Amino acid sequence: MAASISGSVCVGVLGVLLFISAVWVPPAAALIEGLYCGTQICYDVLGVSRDASKAEIGRAYRQLARKYHPDRYQGEEGAESGQQKFLLIATAYETLKDEESRRDYDYMLDHPEEYYSHYYTYYRRRLAPKVDVRIVILVTVCAISIFQYYSWWSSYTEAINYLTTVPKYRIQATELAKQQGLLNRTKEKGKNRRSKEEIREEEEEIIRDIIKNKIDIKGGYQKPNISDILLCKIILFPYYLCAYVAWYCSWVYRFSIRGEEYGEEEKLYIIRKNMKMSQAQFDSLEDHLKQTFLERQLWVKENYEVYKEEQEEEMKMKMAMDPRWKRYRRWMKSEGPGRITFIDD
Repeated sequence: MAASISGSVCVGVLGVLLFISAVWVPPAAALIEGLYCGTQICYDVLGVSRDASKAEIGRAYRQLARKYHPDRYQGEEGAESGQQKFLLIATAYETLKDEESRRDYDYMLDHPEEYYSHYYTYYRRRLAPKVDVRIVILVTVCAISIFQYYSWWSSYTEAINYLTTVPKYRIQATELAKQQGLLNRTKEKGKNRRSKEEIREEEEEIIRDIIKNKIDIKGGYQKPNISDILLCKIILFPYYLCAYVAWYCSWVYRFSIRGEEYGEEEKLYIIRKNMKMSQAQFDSLEDHLKQTFLERQLWVKENYEVYKEEQEEEMKMKMAMDPRWKRYRRWMKSEGPGRITFIDD
């Protein structure tokens, strides 16, 4: 009785093991089908040995391709069989002509049990992009940089066109042009005489050039610089990183360790950090504002907090006195969102 029970247990365990092996370990032939030359060996398809050189493989392929080409093959099997044979020959040649593909295929022949790895290697190579990813990234960065540069030039041109219409800058540019003798309206006679429209266009161009060269536009509409585009930023990133590390170490050594007093540049830097402004935003501020910041010693945290509260109070007063804000508050109080009204049926 015990022997029969133990025998049945062994049979059951063996059956479970066979079931698991059948489910989780598929037959090698079923997995190899569809990879490279399928169940046939690529070397045998071309009729060469595994030690054959690349030239020998190419010679064998050309001979078989001429023989089994669908336009020439007239075998007993028919045109369809010849076409399949031709495709198999082409597949074998594509597999063996490339060094990396041939190395992977030889590894599969030597290690047939690692079929999952062979599947991964085969389809990774087939599905991998044909173009180098580095080239794609480089082209993308260059395209973004070109668009960025021309966009900045467009913004700068719009800013110059606007400044030519502002009386303050236009009067200054006109005075400078007269001082330099660029707007001497001498009467022209003979063939060289120009129309009033041509003279006016020339004067506008002179004023425009003076505004462009004499006025320093800061902030988002400043003159484009080639070093500010994305491509140059990426190329110069190691330099900027080393410069920042050197500057930070110098800052810590000078002001934290040695206890030196801040200079004007360092004070403005701390003020900008306290105001949480970018360099372009801070540069666009008027010089008298920066001087006010220095006079009030806003690099000191306590002084900046007092200045911030004053600015907030001043803004509240302006909003309270602004007629538009008064109308808005009345609307919010009487008819603003969130109010529910009922209509009698």
